[in-house]
Formats: sequence, C-alpha cells, structure tokens
Amino acid sequence: MTQGNKRANTRQWIGLAVLVLPCVLASMDMSVMFVTLPSLSADLRPSSSQVLWIMDSYGFLLAGLLITMGTLGDRIGRRRVLLAGAAAFGLASVLAAYSTSPEMLIATRALMGVAGASLAPSTLSLIRNMFLDERQRATAVGVWTAGFAGGAVIGPIIGGLLLEHFWWGSVFLINVPVMLLLLVLGPLLLPEYRDPEPGRFDLPGALLSLAAVLAVIYSLKTTAAHGFSWTGALCAAAGLGAAALFVRRQRTAAQPVIDLALFRTSRFSVPLLIDALATFAMVGFSLFNWQFMQLVLGMGPLESALWSLPTFLVMPVGIALATAMAPRIGKPNVMTAGLAIAAVGYIAVALIRTDSGIVHLVSALAVVSIGIGGVSAVVTEVILSAAPPERAGAASALAETSAEFGGALGIAVLGSIGTAVYRSQMESQTPAGLTAGQRAAAAETLGGATDTAATLPHQAAEALRKVAYDAFSHEMRIAAVVAVVVTAGGAMLITTLLRGAERPGSAPGPAAEPEHTTGHGGQDNAEQPATKPMA
Repeated sequence: MTQGNKRANTRQWIGLAVLVLPCVLASMDMSVMFVTLPSLSADLRPSSSQVLWIMDSYGFLLAGLLITMGTLGDRIGRRRVLLAGAAAFGLASVLAAYSTSPEMLIATRALMGVAGASLAPSTLSLIRNMFLDERQRATAVGVWTAGFAGGAVIGPIIGGLLLEHFWWGSVFLINVPVMLLLLVLGPLLLPEYRDPEPGRFDLPGALLSLAAVLAVIYSLKTTAAHGFSWTGALCAAAGLGAAALFVRRQRTAAQPVIDLALFRTSRFSVPLLIDALATFAMVGFSLFNWQFMQLVLGMGPLESALWSLPTFLVMPVGIALATAMAPRIGKPNVMTAGLAIAAVGYIAVALIRTDSGIVHLVSALAVVSIGIGGVSAVVTEVILSAAPPERAGAASALAETSAEFGGALGIAVLGSIGTAVYRSQMESQTPAGLTAGQRAAAAETLGGATDTAATLPHQAAEALRKVAYDAFSHEMRIAAVVAVVVTAGGAMLITTLLRGAERPGSAPGPAAEPEHTTGHGGQDNAEQPATKPMA
C-alpha cells in the first residue's frame, strides 16, 4: 500500500475540527467552576460539603467511566458513543443551568461527568482511525491535545466574561449549541468504527474498574484538601482492592475490558507512565499558580485568567516542534527533550520570591507549557500507535485515565508537601500579638492568613501578610523543586526503558500498518481488517 493511499483528505481534517469541539468543552467544564462558584453559592446556598461535591462530582464520574466508555466504543461504535454522549452532555448542561437546589446541581454535574467520559476516548480513538499516515496522525493528536489543554485555560476566562453580563447558569448553556453542532455534523463527517467481533461486554469488569478509579481518586482529592483521614485511607484501600480484583478478572475473562497484554510492551506502558508524570507536575503545580496571582499579587479571577493565556498560547509551539522533530530524531528523544525543557521552566519557578512579579511567573510557566505540550502530543500518539486499532478506544481511555490519576496525585502530593512547608514556617514566624484562633487560621492556608490580616490594624496586618507571602513563596519553591525531580525522572525513565524501542523514521509497529477499505460515506479512508468501518 502506498503512502499516498493512507493520507487523510479535506474531509478528515474538517472532521478533526468537529472532534476537537467536545474536548474543549469537556475540559473547560472542569475549570469554569472556579470563577462560577461564588455567584452560584450566593444563589443556591450550598453547604461546605455540597460545594465540594458540586466541584468534584463531574471530575469523579468522568475519570471513573473513561475506561468503560472507551471499551464500549470499541464494541458498539465510537461515533455512536460520541454522539450519544454529546446529546446527554447537552441535556445535562441545560438541567445544570436551571438547577434550583444544590442537590439538583450535584446530580446534573454527575450526569455531565458520565456524558463527558464518552467524549475524550471516542474522539481520540476516531482520530486513530481517521489519520493512518503517521505524521498526519501526530499532527492531529497535537491539535486534539491543544484543544483539551486550551479548554482548561479558557474556562475561567469565558466564565468570567459570561458572569459579567449573565447569571451563573450561562456557563453551562454555552455547551448546548456546540453539542448540537456536533450532532448535526458528526454523522456527515465522522466515520463509524467498531470491533467486528467484540464479544459480550464485561459488565462486572467495568463495575470493578469504576469502583477502583472512583475510590482511589476520591481518596487522593480528600487527602489533598483535608490531609490524612481514616475515610480517605479506607477509600484508597477499597480502591486498590477493587483494582486487584479487576486485574484478576481481566486475566481470566473471555472478553476483558482491557487487554492486559498491552502493558507487557514498554512502547505502551512507559508512555502511560510518562503521561501520568507530566500531568502530575503540571496539574499539581497549578494549585500554586492561581494562589500566587490572586492572593500574593492581588489579582482578580478574570485578570489572573488572562495572565494565564500566554501559557496556553505557547503550547502549540511545543506541539509543532515535537511533531516536526519526532520523525527526525525519534519520539523517545522528543519526549526526553520536552521533559527537560519543562524541568528548566520549573527551575525558573523555583527562583521566585514574593516580589518577583507576574512576568517572572508567566515566563517560567510558558517554558513549562512548551515542554509539556510537546510531550503530551507525542506520548498520546505513541500510546495510540502501540495499541491495535480494534482496541483504540480502550487505549485512548487508558491514556486519559493515566492523566487523571497523575493530576489527582499531583494535587495530593504537591498540595500536602506545600501545606506542611507553609504551616511549619508560619508556626515559627507568625508575628506576636495574635490570638490563638488568629494564629491557627493564618497557619492553615494563605487565604486564612489574608482573611485574618483584613481584621487587624494596619501595621499588624502588613507584618502578617509579609510572613504569609514569604511562607507561601517558600512552599511554592519547594513544590517547583519536586516538579523538577519528577520531570527529570521521567526523562531518565525514557532514556532507560524506551530509547531504542523506536528508531527515527521507523514504522510504529504492526498496529500502524492498516489495510485499505472504504469508510463512512465512501470517503477514502483506511482501516485494518480487525476493525469494521460502518455506514
């Protein structure tokens, strides 16, 4: 088969634009709540525990169902699952916008998470089938990566703009026209693919995977928010137990949810680990970015969101460089270079002081973004290429799940380390003259310190703010050092375990050599015999 027969045409590239839209929204809906929460809370009056569930129910269900939805797409059709998820996402968004109680909003956010779990693996697995030329697929995955990352960045900005003119429900209603557009254009532009011999769906295995992911991520997030608790420990133990049962079942099931043989090759397992490590550093460190801008530098939510734009705008630079260099020097070398660049950015962050200013922070994070952007695009494409095409949905879901775990673990670990550093410095340096309650509040969080300072006379308030800002800057520097170690360690893992697995310009392996067939609507698209294109 000639290279020209594998190259995507205009129809596929327009289809890619359609596929990126739901990814932007699914990512955006996780970050938009940061600026929406104050207005929402003033209207619905949720309790503190309800606030946490409003924030987390979406992410929990999305993370827990990624594997199930990815495997389901392999079996019944990836486009079918995508369109069904889009319809459900749009409906749930309307219900969330017009929620009349905290309980209703929690339920509708959970429904949005269930629907959102069908979007990312379906879009990524369709890209695997639509772009058979390796270089074109790398470019397509890079566009997908930029869309997913961009959604998280523009979420607070769009939310802030909408809240300037409309009520809090408007941040959910913007999902509806995009999902309607996907429902109209999807059947016209996107091919349908599924495994022609899927077998029975392993429902017990799917439930075990859901229980494992939900319990472990819940434990990580509660530990990050509240420190160690027996509830969090029990959830972690239950999640690990469910994971052990899940693995045992996958080894014996006739039609497993996940083919564990995928993990036996370093070309699949190592990129999954690298994806988790990169997300660990980037998501975990985002805890400190926003607090530094809003509490130390005194910015509002919209202003800080606008200052975060450069970190997104430079990400396509990293993606483009990685995509261009991968065929020349090999994907392992590109991933190593990306992690090294990110480590340099975190080193620059580790030099920040209270008076460093916003330009120092944004410049350093832009370097991080270039490096992580390149890594994310290449690592995702490597994971997809390493899996057989009939398992593309499951492989996509595993890539997304590894990123979810990495992000949750990053928040938990970096958050816990930062909190310990901050408390230790505040307990030893808090100015005299404060009551026991004021000292405890100031030592708990930077927000508690600024709130306490607002109640004090000017001189005492300034003294407390200076100590708190210095303590937070120290906390931030320590977290940056940990991020340096994680990213540099990831680069060493690639050098040790992955280098040599792929030569520059070599084919990605058996999974990347498809046979030519005709896809949906008669388009000249290719697919392997194991995966059936359907009208």
